[in-house]
Amino acid sequence: MGAAMQREELNRYLDGLLEVSRFRDYCPNGLQVEGRGEIRRIVSGVTASIDLIQAALTDGADAIVVHHGYFWKGDGPCLTGTRRARIGLLVAHELSLFAYHLPLDAHAELGNNAQLGKRLGLVETGRFVAAGHHATEKYGVQALGEHLAARFGLEHRFIDIPNPVMNPVPVLVGATSFSSFISAC
Repeated sequence: MGAAMQREELNRYLDGLLEVSRFRDYCPNGLQVEGRGEIRRIVSGVTASIDLIQAALTDGADAIVVHHGYFWKGDGPCLTGTRRARIGLLVAHELSLFAYHLPLDAHAELGNNAQLGKRLGLVETGRFVAAGHHATEKYGVQALGEHLAARFGLEHRFIDIPNPVMNPVPVLVGATSFSSFISAC
């Protein structure tokens, strides 16, 4: 089994690495649901869906690191329905949830946009602008999980849960394509 670290140590490390204090976001970034204190195995994924939580439990994870967590501005305060099921499952199994939205988009090395640029073979000339799509958001959270595994000796597995609402990916080249796309919306 891999090395272990304390949940609060992981929280401080991630908050510092992703420079959470620089961002005003639509959701809280960092530890969103507190689980067990010792973490040996992490699972990363794009969205903290019920499918990802169940896969993390099957995989024996102690923590989940995602791009899309919970408690978004405008969400109601009640724990009912799907929200109750997701959070209830995390709490019942003492599974910690860490979520990083804008800080993960913007990180110059591990971020979604930097990782997409790397995979496309683009030369980085600074921070990339937001890509904002499931097909690209997975790269940053996957790179972050791999970074944590290498840095702390934790076990890591990236679980890609498809999001049918976000597929297919539109590819737009040139102003004419963009204006045609906007007109079609």
